[in-house]
Amino acid sequence: MAETRRLTLEALERLTHGVLAASGFDADHAEAIGRVINAAQRDACHSHGVYRLLGMASAVREGLARGDVAPEVIDHASAIVKVDARFGFSPLAFERGLPALIEKTRRQGIAAMAINRCFHFTALWPEVERIAAEGLVGIAMTPSHAWVAPHGGSRGLFGTNPLAFSWPRPHAEPYVFDFATSAIARGDIELHRRAGKPLEPGWAVDSAGRPTLDPQAALDGAMLSFGGHKGSALATMIELLAGPLIDDMTSLESQRFDHGRGAAPCHGELILTLDPQAFLGVSLEAAQTRAEALFAEIVAQGARLPSERRRAARRQAITEGAVEIPAALVEELEALRSGQG
Repeated sequence: MAETRRLTLEALERLTHGVLAASGFDADHAEAIGRVINAAQRDACHSHGVYRLLGMASAVREGLARGDVAPEVIDHASAIVKVDARFGFSPLAFERGLPALIEKTRRQGIAAMAINRCFHFTALWPEVERIAAEGLVGIAMTPSHAWVAPHGGSRGLFGTNPLAFSWPRPHAEPYVFDFATSAIARGDIELHRRAGKPLEPGWAVDSAGRPTLDPQAALDGAMLSFGGHKGSALATMIELLAGPLIDDMTSLESQRFDHGRGAAPCHGELILTLDPQAFLGVSLEAAQTRAEALFAEIVAQGARLPSERRRAARRQAITEGAVEIPAALVEELEALRSGQG
């Protein structure tokens, strides 16, 4: 097992902010990114935790992304808010646009936020959890780089194209899922490579289109969608809704924009929000009771609700006040913080 370092949550925050500051991010971006990155690390979502700082720093260093630009919030239509991230990272753009999205949702019952020209390298569940905290249903989706072959294909065309959903619960933590439409997240393959671990069957093919368990061969080849043609169709839907529909790049266009630098993907994000109160009115409480009966039946059959393991890791990290991080990764981040990376 790879050696790990134990960092307190306070030390984790200092490390994250230090890396971002040394990499050219201003205080507003560092705060917004830090909230998402550290939440993922705290919840043991290692592929979306502080590991992502390496790609963020690279994107700024290569001159593709901006770490010091203020997003522009645009009142686009009665139920649509747009945020031009201006080639900055998405967390600050999301935070700046969220109040307008919530206001429009409460007024209209349903609304959408399109974030354009953003570098999105973080998990989506923190965003939909924020929406659920307002008593709203949330859906978020984004393309990435063309790493995933369509079903029956052998070359990257789709991104990992995550889809996240949240359902607010009156007396419990929200029902939340966030998954890539690829068989596994890209970051997990990269973490397998760094750890020298083989992949699982069905995750990827090599550059010749042959199934592979070698992480480097997978990175040089293409990932596969989950569920065959079903995951491929969902990936296509996300390409269209979070690409052409909001006038932003598809995963293939994002990869071409990168010009082989290997930096974070640049594209758009679509967030949809629905207000149960507006849909249900006086029937809200009865509908919530029916939803809770559904969740109870899932658990009664011995199944688990999504996010349970992540939340258990969160409770443990908060109780212990610390997290475990691979020692080699901590060393890389400390080098970046000191300006030596």
